[in-house]
Amino acid sequence: MLNMQNISKVYRTDLVQTYALRDFSLEVHEGEFVSVTGPSGSGKTTFLNIAGMLEDFDGGTYMLDGENVSKLSDNARSKIRNQKIGFIFQGFNLIPDLNLWDNVDVPLRYRGFKSEERGRRIKEALEMVGLGSRMKHLPSQLSGGQQQRVAIARAIAGSPRVIMADEPTGNLDSLMARQVMELLENINEAGTTIIMVTHDPELARRAHRNVHVMDGQVSDPAILQQPVRGRQAAVAEN
Repeated sequence: MLNMQNISKVYRTDLVQTYALRDFSLEVHEGEFVSVTGPSGSGKTTFLNIAGMLEDFDGGTYMLDGENVSKLSDNARSKIRNQKIGFIFQGFNLIPDLNLWDNVDVPLRYRGFKSEERGRRIKEALEMVGLGSRMKHLPSQLSGGQQQRVAIARAIAGSPRVIMADEPTGNLDSLMARQVMELLENINEAGTTIIMVTHDPELARRAHRNVHVMDGQVSDPAILQQPVRGRQAAVAEN
């Protein structure tokens, strides 16, 4: 599903250049649930932004679903991002003056779905996250956990191949965080690949495997790039 080889990302000013990622290599297989952890400033969010094609990179190769995205135009990247990737952010990123239905509808309109198809997808997504009865509510009328569930509904309504989640429980209390995590697990069990950046070790342990990032690199690429079954076998052999 995702294959990054020797990715580098450099932030430059007039006097200083800082490597956010340096020779970053990672493979994520279809259907996996991968958590990405590491200290602040380690490059986790930069990796996720590059993986979601929200940010360019300076060197290396990035293959997404068999396609070399590093060679694509901005328009082609936007099309793939809209069709294949769902995003969940820590800050929810809902449009405050739109109700839940319309918030979920926005990316579907960009996809060009007809009205009837959009309506079916919106209804199914909001019902899946337990908000089918609140479709006409505004985000301000919901709790933080409910707003994050709307963000998840928005991410899954377009049937993405992969969901990129950046600290999806960071603004939630422990109970809401567990509920959101259970919802993500259900989505993954239905076949969607999930890559989740998190600081929460409990949530990281619930993923199929954890990739630890340190100083812009995967800290143990020999083990952590294997799919979960292969990694467990390798650990057992050792």
